[in-house]
Amino acid sequence: MDIWEVNKLFLFIAFVVPGFISLKTYDLLQPGLTKDSSQQIIDAVTYSSVNYALLLWPIYAIETNEIRLQHPTLYIIFYVFSLLIAPICWVFAFLRLRKSEFFQKTIAHPTVKPWDYVFSKRGRYWVIATLNNGEKIGGRYDAKSFVSHGPAPHQIYLEEAWVINEAGGLERPRSETAGIIICAAEIVAIELFHIREGEDDDGQTED
Repeated sequence: MDIWEVNKLFLFIAFVVPGFISLKTYDLLQPGLTKDSSQQIIDAVTYSSVNYALLLWPIYAIETNEIRLQHPTLYIIFYVFSLLIAPICWVFAFLRLRKSEFFQKTIAHPTVKPWDYVFSKRGRYWVIATLNNGEKIGGRYDAKSFVSHGPAPHQIYLEEAWVINEAGGLERPRSETAGIIICAAEIVAIELFHIREGEDDDGQTED
């Protein structure tokens, strides 16, 4: 039996591709744990079935009104939408619902770790990190900064490294700083302070 026979190829595209698109879209918007390939195939088929269930009425209308014969271009556009566009739309709608205040009362937030939740908002912060050895390092987290998200090991790049004063606050940028990369595995705690509007290099954080 050849898997590349027309009927088998059609079934593969119809019941794997939409779900696979949904999975990849979700992973881009909401990174999480990596699943093995066999589990991903099962999930892809499941999500493809959900996709068709949500589109059941328009599919029924298209197939029972001879749209394929009377308006072939519209017919093709509809199924391109069903296979490629709709699976992406469902993910955006699903995440919006899960993050809504109403659903948060009964359903866990889709973001697993506080690290990912905080930094996904792309806020601007003064950062002070306390390391395993008790040392404090810090700097400016702004537009040119970056953090890694799960499932990758967590790291944070601060675009400016600052000198920590005796009071434990940020005193000034280090000379010719090009930033600092901190591994989360070395961090005991991390403090974030909002960067006020109009605050540039003269910002200072005190205890």
